Amino acid sequence: MDERIEQFWQAYLATLPEGRRPTTYRAESWGDNPQLADELAALIISGKKTATCSALWEWEAEGEPIPQVGLKTILLSSVGEPLAVLETTEVSIRAYQEVDAQFAHDEGEGDLTLQSWREGHWRFFDRTLARIGKKPMLDMPLVCERFRVVYR
Repeated sequence: MDERIEQFWQAYLATLPEGRRPTTYRAESWGDNPQLADELAALIISGKKTATCSALWEWEAEGEPIPQVGLKTILLSSVGEPLAVLETTEVSIRAYQEVDAQFAHDEGEGDLTLQSWREGHWRFFDRTLARIGKKPMLDMPLVCERFRVVYR
């Protein structure tokens, strides 16, 4: 375990009442490259990004459970620096083509429109799904999450 991450987690826990301290968390950066990780982190820290999505197929390929409401995530920079603790507030599975304008806006990327979201995410999924031998499809299932920053 990275000492910086554990220290950050302990500092967060110290802000909570004794009986309300979670025992588990994830620590990760988002995106598939360092530049994107730092761009997304900046959007989250600024409050512009309050939602994210990922391909369900990737979770399945990695054998990982999808996020659940209440999950705590330590957001990391591209170099592993802890930046914030996020709490998942909503999780839904929906097809790529079913993502609506409000969710696209809440992702906080591009010009905040659904069209911009579709273009950017199609490119993203084209890159990331290739690693597991898949291609993006209009009906591909996405894990759509909403979150809030609970500690910085």
